Amino acid sequence: MSQSIFDAAKAQLNKALQYYSIDAESEARLSTPKSSLSVSVPVRMDDGSLKIFQGYRVRYNDLLGPTKGGIRFHPGVTLDEVKSLAFWMTFKCAVVGIPYGGGKGGVTVNPKELSLLEIERLSRSYMSAIADFIGPNRDIPAPDVYTNSMIMGWMVDEYSNIQRAFTPSIITGKPIALGGSQGRDDATGRGGFYALETMKERLGLGSKPLTIAIQGFGNAGFHFARLCAEAGHKIVAVSDSKGAIFKGDGLDPKSVNQVKQESRELKAAYCKGSVCEVLDFETITNEELLELDVDVLAPAALENQLTKKNAENVKAKCIVELANGPTTPEADEILFEKGVKVIPDILANAGGVTVSYFEWVQNRAGYYWEVEKVHERLNTIIKKAAAEVLDLADEHKTNMRTCAYVSALRRINEAVQAKGTLRNFSARK
Repeated sequence: MSQSIFDAAKAQLNKALQYYSIDAESEARLSTPKSSLSVSVPVRMDDGSLKIFQGYRVRYNDLLGPTKGGIRFHPGVTLDEVKSLAFWMTFKCAVVGIPYGGGKGGVTVNPKELSLLEIERLSRSYMSAIADFIGPNRDIPAPDVYTNSMIMGWMVDEYSNIQRAFTPSIITGKPIALGGSQGRDDATGRGGFYALETMKERLGLGSKPLTIAIQGFGNAGFHFARLCAEAGHKIVAVSDSKGAIFKGDGLDPKSVNQVKQESRELKAAYCKGSVCEVLDFETITNEELLELDVDVLAPAALENQLTKKNAENVKAKCIVELANGPTTPEADEILFEKGVKVIPDILANAGGVTVSYFEWVQNRAGYYWEVEKVHERLNTIIKKAAAEVLDLADEHKTNMRTCAYVSALRRINEAVQAKGTLRNFSARK
């Protein structure tokens, strides 16, 4: 039987525990979720029939604050996956030092098979099912795979209807008109870009323009590509679930995205206004993209993309994990031995949850920031976290993932000890 996603996630924690000893009570609290919810999500379909979808919400740990994490609509959603993602969120929030614990949610559904009206009914039904489990001071959802700001808008509207009061702080990643934050749309990709720019020279990539391949050209992948291209780096390959395209002399991410939105196909293109010219490009597989000879590889799709089967073939000098859990523990070991620098997911894609935190703060204050302020504060947080992880990696002579967990463990352990542990209560009077 193959190892579960959650077992793989805990294996990453166990390695960090070799470098940083925490209180036994901290370890116990991190070994299992605080609470898990499985719900039926009934939806009246457009043809009049009723379908029941399976939904989940997990609150993994709230030692540092209310739990925080996205909602994904995907056919591969399972309780094991949601639990693992909530576990990762616990450490992601801790490594960047924001006052949240980890949560996650999802519905087992293929949204591509649903109409927009059916997706709205699904969104509202799911929110109705979990409304008693979440709250602005308890658990704050956000968008994730195949969910977006419109879906978050439907959900905040449904929750507000249930509460009989407009409650924007229940969810983040909302439309601006419903209390969303400036800068939230590109936050995940921007956080990865800031991490790469902060760390590249210390990782041996120098200050020259880099060649970059991106697996997954959704929101995070596109904005990461756009920002990297604007900074002078060369995007040579991108992919979606159907396949990948490669162009050695570089792709224009904005034009590729424009054509994708219009035709639903990935093509190399140059666009001026609404007029796009398709350029010559090579079609490759997602698997081939992962093995391209580039400076930076950015997995921005789903988990378990880099495994012991293909890690030996990775030629990139650095990996920026925009997806959650794209690298298995076995692949981590192989990549470290090969000298490949991996900027781990709990740091590389923490921009999304950081700006979600900003949105929550703005909702609660009723005062909203300009986009420049959002970018500036995000950059400050990511730079600080990245420097701390690099310093720990230099100190312990191990990979950055382990050191990101060590950084997070310090904050979580301090919170447990602040409430008192066996050491306090067993002390002699």
